[in-house]
Amino acid sequence: MQPATTGSLGLDLAAAVTTTLMTSRPAKVPTGVYGPIKINGQTYGGLLLGRSSVTIMGLFVLPGIIDADYTGELQIMVHTPFPPVTIEKGQRIAQLIPLPQVTKGMPALDSHPRSQRGFGSSGLALLTMDLHSRPKKKIKLTYGSDTIELLGLLDTGADTSIVSPEKWP
Repeated sequence: MQPATTGSLGLDLAAAVTTTLMTSRPAKVPTGVYGPIKINGQTYGGLLLGRSSVTIMGLFVLPGIIDADYTGELQIMVHTPFPPVTIEKGQRIAQLIPLPQVTKGMPALDSHPRSQRGFGSSGLALLTMDLHSRPKKKIKLTYGSDTIELLGLLDTGADTSIVSPEKWP
């Protein structure tokens, strides 16, 4: 892992093995690079992004976060809408933008040390929503001396709601 030029913000990551994508499903490409990420003796996390040159060949690198305490192999999640696409061993397809761990010192949700597993292995999300139902709220509308109660759908993305004249008393 190294910057392409002296002015590069990211560290280039290359494929450790030749990989051919035969479907449009996402695939993991090994890099042969293992965490934690150390730069000048400091431990960093990072934002993994695709190099712009690989998009031209129809290969899309899915962005991801590499945590500062991750100890496994860094893998690059890729997909293509136009299979087959071959990624050659040594081909630089992604870049890692190093990020300091600004959460250091904050209490963690889980006190267990980080494992070598990746891709969602640190547990469940703090906030979950049933995506099959939308939030609703009972609202009271008053116009003059008339008042009605409605069950309103929240988070519709609309700036305005229209109430049918038949709903007014």
